[in-house]
Amino acid sequence: MSSEPHNTRVKNALHPNIFIIDLEYLVPLEQVEPLIEAHRAFLDKYYANKRFLASGAKVPRSGGVILAVAASRAEVEQLITEDPFHAKQIARYHITEFQPRMTAEGLS
Repeated sequence: MSSEPHNTRVKNALHPNIFIIDLEYLVPLEQVEPLIEAHRAFLDKYYANKRFLASGAKVPRSGGVILAVAASRAEVEQLITEDPFHAKQIARYHITEFQPRMTAEGLS
């Protein structure tokens, strides 16, 4: 029996694209901290509607990363406008789109 991780091939037509949203803070952390609660409420909203898969702070804490699923880049760009960090110009967003060809078991 193999001890290697099990991977599952996925069909692109059945799965939305995944987006890496890379946030880069534009201000010192002291200016970020007051908006963390509102930012987390934004994250909660999109976890609830299954658009976000994972998120967290970078190490070192220069920003954060969100893994999202969406039908298009335009959809991701639109939802980002709801983030308080965006509204207050606290962070710059870099979006990378990719089409999964394989996933770990349980993600397909």
